[in-house]
Amino acid sequence: MIRPARRGSEALAMSFLIPSRTTRPGDDPIFALNAEARARAQRGERVINATVGSLLDDRGQLATLPSVVSALGAIPATQAAAYAAIGGSPDFLRGVARDLLGEHELRGTKARELVASVATPGGTGALRHAIANFLEPGQKLLTTSFYWGPYKTLADEADRGLATFPMFDASGALDTGAFRRELEALLRAQGRALLLLNSPCHNPTGYSFDKREWSAVRGAIEELSELGPIAVCLDVAYARFGAQPLGVMLDEMLALAPRALPMFAWSASKTFLQYGLRVGALVTVHPDDDERRRIQSALNYSCRGVWSNVNAGGMAGLAAVLGDDARTAEVDRERAAMVELLARRVARWNELAGPAGLRYPRYDGGFFTTVFCDDAPAKGEKLKERGLFVVPQAGALRVALCSVAEADIPALVEGIAAVVRG
Repeated sequence: MIRPARRGSEALAMSFLIPSRTTRPGDDPIFALNAEARARAQRGERVINATVGSLLDDRGQLATLPSVVSALGAIPATQAAAYAAIGGSPDFLRGVARDLLGEHELRGTKARELVASVATPGGTGALRHAIANFLEPGQKLLTTSFYWGPYKTLADEADRGLATFPMFDASGALDTGAFRRELEALLRAQGRALLLLNSPCHNPTGYSFDKREWSAVRGAIEELSELGPIAVCLDVAYARFGAQPLGVMLDEMLALAPRALPMFAWSASKTFLQYGLRVGALVTVHPDDDERRRIQSALNYSCRGVWSNVNAGGMAGLAAVLGDDARTAEVDRERAAMVELLARRVARWNELAGPAGLRYPRYDGGFFTTVFCDDAPAKGEKLKERGLFVVPQAGALRVALCSVAEADIPALVEGIAAVVRG
């Protein structure tokens, strides 16, 4: 027998969402802050917007790489409009592996020949696939205590959790002892681990692990790998904008295979300054043919089950750049100018922030730095009253120098110092 339809307040109280989805926030806090800052600027207010991670030039215009824009524009309309292969176009994936791994070797073979990889909608898609394929539902990934907020969102959306280890020790260096302890505890609790490490140019702190720290991370993973499988997802979205060569990390992390699985979340959003293109890749490295085939199949299956395929025109344009030495060299030259633009801002920040009494991690490149403080949300509100927009998080304020003109850095430092030290 069909029950009568509910009426009035009884019907209004009924939710069609499953219970775990009924209290989800409706907007990302970073994008909400950016929207507020832009709205105030459009009303004519004096605003310094250090929220969203997009590189702007000193006139406030979005920075692009002309050679990349040209390559994307040259893709025939019929090619751009067609469906791409589920896992991504082979020439694009070869180009990404080459861009990422270069001539690095694993047991006498070029590492780029030992990959299982798929195209993803930006680096975010790569992180999603790592979480969904290398952890069981209910298990937790491990990352640093300061982390990009969507890491938790991605874990939560996939019905996984997030655990952290204290990022810095008393000297301000990476706390490798805490890392080892938390990794061991997680392995003993759930029998496997997924590490999510973001360096060089960590978001949000700007910190880059040095060679000693990478070596200590490697040692801990190798020692603890006997407790269960460890997958190491390296978020290298900002790596091309740092002072540290990517090879410092690759030398240590590639050597983990096959005792652990190194993988990389690669993004065209930052590497090629094409945020809206939504093209990225997840690249895993393993010397065993059978294991690579299993990983490749699992990742392909995930692509079909979540987004089907990635922007065909975007992959084709990037493949044309990545597969041509002359074009790659031209893009590298254009990017070098952007790296220099950012480096001048980093230098200006370092020149002023320390003497102003701000506490922040070692910062030698990247889109962001982080100022340590108590009661960050309240201080963020006070900064907004001054027209200064940053991103509050637990124990700190994230400052996106990528979007701040060099001429505005003195006012930004002065304002943050007045509020933080206030």
